Amino acid sequence: MDFTLPEHLPGVLAEMDAFIEAEIKPLEREHIQYFDRRREYARTDWENGGIPQRAWEELLDEMRRRADRAGWLRYGLPSRFGGRDGANIDMAVIREHLAHKGLGLHNDLQDESSIVGNFPQVIMMDRFGTDAQKAEWIEAMLTGQRSMAFGLTEPAHGSDATWLETTARRDGDGWVINGTKRWNTGVHRATHDLIFARTSGEPGQARGITAFLVPTDTPGFEVPYYWWTFNMPTDHGEVVLTDVRVPDDAVLGEVDRGLDVGQTFLHENRIRQAASSLGAAQYCIDRAVSYAGERNVFGKPLAVNQAVQWPLVELQTEAQMVRLLVYYAATELDRSHHMEVSDKVSMANYRANRLVCDAADRAMQVHGGIGYSRHEPFEHIYRHHRRYRITEGAEEIQIRRVAQRLFGFGRR
Repeated sequence: MDFTLPEHLPGVLAEMDAFIEAEIKPLEREHIQYFDRRREYARTDWENGGIPQRAWEELLDEMRRRADRAGWLRYGLPSRFGGRDGANIDMAVIREHLAHKGLGLHNDLQDESSIVGNFPQVIMMDRFGTDAQKAEWIEAMLTGQRSMAFGLTEPAHGSDATWLETTARRDGDGWVINGTKRWNTGVHRATHDLIFARTSGEPGQARGITAFLVPTDTPGFEVPYYWWTFNMPTDHGEVVLTDVRVPDDAVLGEVDRGLDVGQTFLHENRIRQAASSLGAAQYCIDRAVSYAGERNVFGKPLAVNQAVQWPLVELQTEAQMVRLLVYYAATELDRSHHMEVSDKVSMANYRANRLVCDAADRAMQVHGGIGYSRHEPFEHIYRHHRRYRITEGAEEIQIRRVAQRLFGFGRR
């Protein structure tokens, strides 16, 4: 097996680093309050439901505009959308590289914002949208004129999506939707919410669920509050839909086949999420190793103690194994239909997300009190990446997916 990465990638990474140093780091230094010990306080509008401060999000918008002008933001998208046809292996390597550089405006954890954008909604629209929807949505999403929250999870139903209770019934030339959604990420700014509702069939059946593009200013669409989370600010709204009416052209994809749309979103996210977690884990390991070599205790470097060495060796070994798995899964994803390699994507996702939590925790321990403080980034990395062991399908769901393939039961 050839483990060599595509020839173009080292040059791409070098170009990217030069762009970050020239365009993004100066902007970051001008707004350092969002990246130092004050980051959580400065970013959060505590008196407005805990959502992100508008000034913070405007800074992220400016970063994206600069990245788009320089040709980086759309890297992973097809050239017909202004992208560079970046493959999944490209995106995995790039996402790992950016996260490995540590916290910064180039690749911040809030909103998964990066100079190289992750656009699963664009991929969804390209695969499932009508020609009219594509014309209306794709460029508008890329420029920020339109944005889409994701309304799948419900108060009583998370990973068990086929049991959701939100319903949509036909009414003339449209639909009426009723139900409640939870963890609608980005809904505080979204122009639309992608609402999944049962349109036919019985609870537990995958068929019979439809995806609807619901404008957030539609009568009956309400966001009563935002869930405050381990990592603040929050953009996770509770959404209540009461007799919300949408036209027939609000359906994305086929009626009763909405979970196909949702699966596309999840697979596009999972492999890139795994790569980011891997990069952040490597950052934590590297920082811990460096500090252990610099810190003298009892007259000798901390690094000479096996109690310090061995846990970091275990983490470094795990990181190398996860790296090969992420690259393999990304490469196979480029070669095959996403459902054919969904077990490999799940393996990479849950192991990478677990790894970064372990690495951040160990970096705190090696750094001692300063590692526990917010003057170092480890607590922020831990608090952010800990959510990935739950979102996009909890790690138990990822393991279950692998078990389905391994033992030959369920949908293959």
